[in-house]
Amino acid sequence: MKEILWLGRGGQGAFTAARLLGAAYTISDDDKYALAFPSFGPERRGAPVRAFTKLDSEPVADRSQTEKADYIVVLDDTLYSPSLKSELKDGGKIIVNSKKDIDGVLVYDAESIAAEFKLPVVNTVMLGLLAGISGVVTPEEAEASVREYMPARIVERNKGALLKALQEVSE
Repeated sequence: MKEILWLGRGGQGAFTAARLLGAAYTISDDDKYALAFPSFGPERRGAPVRAFTKLDSEPVADRSQTEKADYIVVLDDTLYSPSLKSELKDGGKIIVNSKKDIDGVLVYDAESIAAEFKLPVVNTVMLGLLAGISGVVTPEEAEASVREYMPARIVERNKGALLKALQEVSE
């Protein structure tokens, strides 16, 4: 089973990204299963949010929080801490949205990509970065999940941001 931990703040779309990844994983294969769920404290904008995506070739029934993730995706660099490395499986990777270099993690300026497409949040940018780095879903599957599960009025901008992020990691 592949397990992805998403860290963001309320209103940044971490749970939406977790759901889109799950949809992308299952979109073209009936023998793939995904479960995405959030974990948060007081429901307010700006509060820290953890979301989880579990991907497997068998139905996923375990709704417990991920203790050791294959990937940790951090939408807001203020939520990054070196202690996150202890939440990774061997060979796991941390992907952080930041303008600063952070030792031992993959850092991308997702905000600049989001701004280019006039998006207020970086969730689909981070989904694209994760897809490109991990290969857990294809670019086509990621794009299809955005097309099918996001509101029509924002699909094109989010697809553009996702594809730009994929291009960023393939260079």
